[in-house]
Amino acid sequence: MLDATRQALIDAGRRHFGEVGYAATSMDDLTASASLTRGALYHHFGGKSGLLAAVVEAVDAELGVSLDAAAAEAPDPLGALTARCVAYIELTQAPDVQQILFHDAPSVLPAAVESSTASCIRSITDAIDRAQRAGEVSTQVRASTLAVLLNGALVDASRWVAAGRSEDHAARQTEAIAAARLIVARLGSRR
Repeated sequence: MLDATRQALIDAGRRHFGEVGYAATSMDDLTASASLTRGALYHHFGGKSGLLAAVVEAVDAELGVSLDAAAAEAPDPLGALTARCVAYIELTQAPDVQQILFHDAPSVLPAAVESSTASCIRSITDAIDRAQRAGEVSTQVRASTLAVLLNGALVDASRWVAAGRSEDHAARQTEAIAAARLIVARLGSRR
């Protein structure tokens, strides 16, 4: 029952935070949509910000699974890195993901964002390291350094795509994906 209660609150949090944002979501909105009491929210999360932290963790976990699945389809480590980058740009265009990860979390939970960023960088570092060990990416620069730069590029590209008006959103996404492919391909260049 406790796990079901916790999950119901996380689902309600994702729905409300994703639709109207953290600031516009009241605790009454959250508990009413989950058919629970404020006491349940406080018991499981300590308050609204604790719930947001759990929602961020859940969104990050979902993204991680999807990125791993995209990478698993690739024939080689460099292809896996490319697939992860493309999938990241595509998956982070969901309006709820943009609202939760790129708008609410940084202002409400800066420590959670740092932790999430560190986790993303570790994941990219691992992917680059595999490509370096396979001889597909130059070892002139450490995998961890390349990962920091690539992560920053992906996050900013995702925000840039999402900021586009509806009529140029698709063009921006296509261009961002092409740029990500080019960057990863250049990592594989021996020049």
